Amino acid sequence: MTASGESRIDEVTAPPVLQADDITVRFGGITALADVSLSVPPTTIVGLVGPNGAGKSTMFAALSGLLRPNRGRIYLCGRDVTDSTPQARARLGLARTFQQVELFLGLTVQEHLILAHRVRYARKRLWADLIDWRAWRPPDPAEVEHVETLLDMLGLTDVARQPVAGLPLGVARRVEMGRALARSPSVLLLDEPFSGLDARETEQVLAGLVRTVNEHDVSLLLVEHDVAVVLGVSTTVYVLDFGMLIATGPPEHIRTNAAVRTAYLGVDTAPAGTSGRADPSVH
Repeated sequence: MTASGESRIDEVTAPPVLQADDITVRFGGITALADVSLSVPPTTIVGLVGPNGAGKSTMFAALSGLLRPNRGRIYLCGRDVTDSTPQARARLGLARTFQQVELFLGLTVQEHLILAHRVRYARKRLWADLIDWRAWRPPDPAEVEHVETLLDMLGLTDVARQPVAGLPLGVARRVEMGRALARSPSVLLLDEPFSGLDARETEQVLAGLVRTVNEHDVSLLLVEHDVAVVLGVSTTVYVLDFGMLIATGPPEHIRTNAAVRTAYLGVDTAPAGTSGRADPSVH
């Protein structure tokens, strides 16, 4: 993806790094997802939006392996992973963050990223660290270079050696993203990464995400309630409502889609001359 948000790869010919075909998920008599398909091309940002209860979290759970769909298939880097565990998907290059930040309060920012790097590249060394934390092994040059690059990209260099306990929420979210990226994933699922952040923190995280795609050849699938942010950074946006896919396309198409504005953005369809409920974020 370029700085302007355009993909560096021909999205028509490049095979997707993540693909979901006709995903259906039922909970008892409730259909949470009904034949939903989506595709995430290489090195791009794709948005997934919808009102509360639309099925976004259910789709993320299915994609990451936390639940198995009743129908449909999921492909990661060309491999069918529908029946694969979350751990198997992680080894194939899938990473994700969660709405609630979960960090090890006794570790520093840098140590979070080092441990994540060892999960992918030095598992034996990781187990030694976990078995006897007093025997924590200092990072080698390759780890240092990789981690320092991520710290700089996410604006975390100044707090690298601070424990994460007590860090502001915006900083903690960037630590969580850095931890996910330290494993060099092919695709990263971001679940509400801007929740609770102020405007400055949101801009910092957005800049880091664009740099991530540009410099690390990773694709991002972004679930976020702030539609304006998603439309501003995504190449393609998928819109869910009541478990159904109601629109797909580039941001300019989503902005003007009547079904999207009615279902998600709260636009009133009252006759001309009466007051409406248009959300200013879509203008």
